[in-house]
Amino acid sequence: MKGFISFIVLTILLLVHNSQAVYVQDGNLKFSLESVKKLKELMDGNRHINPRMVVSKASYSPCDEKDLPEEFQSVCKREDASMIFERLNLAVQEPDLCEICANAACAGCF
Repeated sequence: MKGFISFIVLTILLLVHNSQAVYVQDGNLKFSLESVKKLKELMDGNRHINPRMVVSKASYSPCDEKDLPEEFQSVCKREDASMIFERLNLAVQEPDLCEICANAACAGCF
């Protein structure tokens, strides 16, 4: 009976450990990996709308996007928002690195 209870407790601990979310951190700001991936899609998709007209980094703001995840709204109010968005975008350039926690900006998996 004790062995069965130990097995159940161990199984629950493993499930909880594996279900923890991965976060991308920039300074003291922390965002879910899924939201940062969505931000990357928005930023990459809107820079190259027309191959002949590439939108410059300086003139584009993801804050103008209606699909921007809610957790980035506080960043939009900051003066350094464009730099924060660029660093987050760079952190997930290769999504596999973040998902296996090889990138120092990513946290949440052990």
